[in-house]
Amino acid sequence: MLGSYLTIAAILFCIGLYGALAKRNAIIVLLSIELMLNAVNLNLVAFSKYGVVPSLSGQMFALFTIAVAAAEAAVGVAVLVALFRARGTIKTDEIDELRG
Repeated sequence: MLGSYLTIAAILFCIGLYGALAKRNAIIVLLSIELMLNAVNLNLVAFSKYGVVPSLSGQMFALFTIAVAAAEAAVGVAVLVALFRARGTIKTDEIDELRG
């Protein structure tokens, strides 16, 4: 049972890693990072439930990770909106300097 959760989490993490490394759109990169964080959350909850010593500590860490991911997404989208207003694009390969 634990193996199936870990397999799904590994697949989600690999999809997120591919999106973060290969895509040019910054919004897709942010979504890929969120997908990787959700794979980590799935691992935390699975080990919390089916680990050697089942407890709620993994679920509490998963809730903390969800809160951090929400804050990261809010800040990331705000930065992307400001970047789009200043430059007119959010493609990662066209953004090469900090000031425009």
